Amino acid sequence: MIEALARIARYLEWREFVVAFFVVAFAASVPNLFVGISSALHKIPQLSFGDIVGGNVIDLTLAVAIAVLVAKGLPAESRTVQTTSIFTIIIAILPLLLILDGTLGRGDGILLILVFAFYIFWLFSKKERFTKVYDENKIPIIKEFKVFIKDLGRVILGIVLLLLAAEGMVRAASFFAESLNLSLALIGILIVGLGNALPETYFAIASARKGQNWMILGDLMGAVIVPATLVLGIVALIYPIKIPDFSPFAIARFFLIISAIFFLFFVRTGQKITKKEALFLLAIYIIFVVTEILTK
Repeated sequence: MIEALARIARYLEWREFVVAFFVVAFAASVPNLFVGISSALHKIPQLSFGDIVGGNVIDLTLAVAIAVLVAKGLPAESRTVQTTSIFTIIIAILPLLLILDGTLGRGDGILLILVFAFYIFWLFSKKERFTKVYDENKIPIIKEFKVFIKDLGRVILGIVLLLLAAEGMVRAASFFAESLNLSLALIGILIVGLGNALPETYFAIASARKGQNWMILGDLMGAVIVPATLVLGIVALIYPIKIPDFSPFAIARFFLIISAIFFLFFVRTGQKITKKEALFLLAIYIIFVVTEILTK
């Protein structure tokens, strides 16, 4: 599905960062969306909240670290990347602030969706931010259009399969929460969050191996922004997220804020992320998992 969407974006002649952010990250966020919708319909939306908080920690630490180590450093000189890094941190923390009263209600959901719409408007407001002409190996337009239609079919099939998988994940999470006497929030943070972070992590590693380093930060920052705004907003509109006991999220909230701060610091100092900084982010993730398990 990710590969098909990337080719669709190439057909539309979008720049690599926008392909990675808007297309690949959006595709990678589809599992979060379907798990969120399914959990809201099952009236356990806290599973979706845990999934997104845990996934954001993973995207800002483990996924970035692995991609940087494979790529042997990650450049971040682009002004679009620099500005988006600030958006990323604000948006990663925003849901944590909105739920301080114990509820992420429909009003909060509308606000999150508006924040997402504002960022997309900013991204597409200047043509040079997202357009690019691909001259190399130009495919004849008729053949390209056929590939475009075929890829649309692949995307639709992928969405159908993800819908089924999301329903299975929600049912499995409920089963394990009851069987192991664990909170749904913790299952979401550690297990569902990790599973749903695999698509963007895979894409980041594949991009690093191909030397397409500009794609990596767009992918990973998009994988933070889309779930934390659009997905959580939709879930809150369907069924408000009420968290009477915030203790399972206390550790995740702390580590998400720490991860966000260091990620922003590394991107904006020297305008690149080095291997040493990647190892530091990796250490944050390991400490996060160990702390969550020991204090469950």
